[in-house]
Amino acid sequence: MSEPLSLQNPLELAEQANRASTGWNRTAGLRFLHISGDEVRAELAVSELHHQPYGIVHGGVYCTVIETVCSVGAAVYALPLGLGAVGLDNHTSFLHAVRSGTLTVTARPLTRGRRTHLWEATVAEASGRVVATGRVRLLCVESDSVLAGERVKPGKNGP
Repeated sequence: MSEPLSLQNPLELAEQANRASTGWNRTAGLRFLHISGDEVRAELAVSELHHQPYGIVHGGVYCTVIETVCSVGAAVYALPLGLGAVGLDNHTSFLHAVRSGTLTVTARPLTRGRRTHLWEATVAEASGRVVATGRVRLLCVESDSVLAGERVKPGKNGP
């Protein structure tokens, strides 16, 4: 992201994140609906891009959408403290196979400390049936921490 994100309105923040989408989020078609430090919701329209060889959504898709929404929530919560957030651990369970449709991913914090957060997410079909769940443990890092050779700039690299 090239500009800092506003933390005032969850819908406005989601639209800012969608406009600034890059990398995996853009390629996969993940679209944010609501972003706050207490809840993040996004949706994904399933296509062949998301399928494994049996024609169902690849488990890695569930892992990455869960990690993404949890990371965004933790980052938005940490941003006013001058911190960013990175994932430390992702445990995702696949409950039901999906071939098509739109999936909604919802993440909420279970616990938030100054340094670590634990967020939980569900992935559901339009009918409301939960098809995957996951928990992501995250580390809050200081502004200008070096990750993979580059400095973290909370609010500029993304929430």
